[in-house]
Amino acid sequence: MIEDARGRIDYDVCGDGPTIVLVPGSCSTGAAWRPLIAAWKSRFRCVTTSPLGYGSTAERRTPSDPSIRHEADVVEAVMRTAGGPIHLVGHSFGGLVALAVALRNRARLASLALVEAPAAELLRHSGEQPHYRAFREMTDAYFAAFASGKPEAIATMIDFYGGAGTFASWPSRVRAYAVETTAVNILDWASAYEFPLSAAALRSIDLPVLVLWGEASHPAVQRANALLAGCLSQAVSAEIKGAAHFMIASHAEQLSRLIARHVHTAEAKYLSSCV
Repeated sequence: MIEDARGRIDYDVCGDGPTIVLVPGSCSTGAAWRPLIAAWKSRFRCVTTSPLGYGSTAERRTPSDPSIRHEADVVEAVMRTAGGPIHLVGHSFGGLVALAVALRNRARLASLALVEAPAAELLRHSGEQPHYRAFREMTDAYFAAFASGKPEAIATMIDFYGGAGTFASWPSRVRAYAVETTAVNILDWASAYEFPLSAAALRSIDLPVLVLWGEASHPAVQRANALLAGCLSQAVSAEIKGAAHFMIASHAEQLSRLIARHVHTAEAKYLSSCV
């Protein structure tokens, strides 16, 4: 645990080798990365954390100030504690936070990996209105259901990402945690929508970047990530066959291989540049 003046921050570390900081998505804690960490068999020094409001990481955003900079502050605190060089990996909302960290350029990064970041504002800025509307219509329905008192309103968002019936298929404890943290997830969406993303800004990220999305994911999510890959000057992208949004659980072996290859290549490049 990191004791920060603005609230505690989840922090855990295991393994040896190049340092990977892993940022999970909404409704998740650092434990979400266990399938990938297990697949790597201690070949990397894996540092996990939880986003604001999840696990033991204290919330510091408010409805009037949901800025993603608060999330970036937390990840940068984790990175300082871990020590660099760091390969930053984010899934879903964690991918958007990782992008914010890279754009701020306040921390020493060796590489970046983004797994289905919900880059809705990049869709809007790029004129991809049908795909942008898909995100907005989903969150409008979800927020309205929550405001009306529907206990499992978050199922709308989960099924948008994973396909119809995804929420119902989850174990009861996982569904319960999602329901319990619905208000936090709504803040996450406020953070995402107020985070401006443009092609010009993304071109300023001078790092090796891996961008991944699922073959079975929602078309709007696929398009947002394809746009990300196209805007990042050093990006390599891949579509994970048969996978949807929650692939860090369902397709851990495939993801672990792709991320490991990316990290090894970027680590060698980073170290050679320091000689």
